[in-house]
Amino acid sequence: MPAWRWLLAGLALALAAPVGALAPEPSVNVAATGTVEVIFSPWGDGEAALLKAIDDAREQILVQAYLFTSKPLARALIAAHRRGVRVEVMLDAESNRAASASRLPDFMAAGVPVWVETRHNIAHNKVMLFDPATVRGAVVTGSYNFTRSARVANAENLLILRGNPALVRAYLGNWRRHKAEAQLLHSLDELPERKRKKDGREPDRTLAD
Repeated sequence: MPAWRWLLAGLALALAAPVGALAPEPSVNVAATGTVEVIFSPWGDGEAALLKAIDDAREQILVQAYLFTSKPLARALIAAHRRGVRVEVMLDAESNRAASASRLPDFMAAGVPVWVETRHNIAHNKVMLFDPATVRGAVVTGSYNFTRSARVANAENLLILRGNPALVRAYLGNWRRHKAEAQLLHSLDELPERKRKKDGREPDRTLAD
C-alpha cells in the first residue's frame, strides 16, 4: 500500500476515536495480604462498619464518592475533622448539588475541604482511605454508596481492606490523580453549571445508580 494510503488510514482511525477518550493503561497487580472485612447489604450493616473505621482513624481520611447523603457518616467525618484528623472529600459534581440531599453543604460549613469532579460523565467511585501514610492504612471500596438506601434498601457490597500497604498506595495515587483534576469549592456558588449537550439537554447519565 502506498505511504499516503497508510497516512489516510491512520488519520481515519484517529478521527473515529471518541473525543476525550483516554488511552488504556496496564492494570496494577498487588499481592494479596492483610485482612478483608466483607459486608453485604441489606443484611449486614455497612454503615456501622464505616462509622467504626472513621472513629478509629487518627491522621487522615480521604473520601471519594458518587453519592453522599448519609447524615450519620457525614456527622462522623465532621467529628473526626474537629478532633484533628485531616478529612478531605471529593464528590461527583452532578449528583451532589444543593437541591439534592447531599451532605456537601454540611462538610463545607464545618470547614472540611471539598472537591467536585466534572471531567467524567460520572465520578462513580465509592472509596474511603484511612490513615494512608501509616501502617494502619486501610481501603474501603465496593458498590456501597454513602447513603441511607445503601444501608437499608439496596443490595450492596462493601470491603474494608487492611494490612496491605501496596494496595493503599495504589488507591492513594488514584485519589490524588482525581484530586489534581477536580475543583476545590470555597462556596456553594462555585459549583459548576450542569453539563449540557449542544441541543441543551443534560448528558446521558444512565450508568448512575
